[in-house]
Amino acid sequence: MGIAINARNWWAVRREDMAMASTPFPLTTPNSTAQLTAKQSSQDGVKAGAKAAAIAFVAAAIPVMMGARAIPWARANLNYAAQAHIISLVSGAAYFIVADKTILASARKNSFEGLASHGEASFGLASHGEASF
Repeated sequence: MGIAINARNWWAVRREDMAMASTPFPLTTPNSTAQLTAKQSSQDGVKAGAKAAAIAFVAAAIPVMMGARAIPWARANLNYAAQAHIISLVSGAAYFIVADKTILASARKNSFEGLASHGEASFGLASHGEASF
């Protein structure tokens, strides 16, 4: 009994020490606007991906289920699990593709806005039309 109580106390003290070490003082970072922009773009990507997944679900479910009932090969080889697998793969692919494209487009837009705000409107081209390195 004594060993278990000692171990419990040791873990309780260690947990408190870890909790105190993991909660630093609230600091404002100079990149807080960049972090907020990144969070907003990821949320926009999630919303766009969810919409695309819902549309892809309906667009894939109708032909898969109709084909599994009307086409003899599909009726013989596509059970309910296979139909669900096909539909979920299409929905998942649509979600990740659209979310990724949305986040990358937002990052590209924010990147160009950052360059324009720093006075580099030429985006890497020198005033002579030559590339600046």
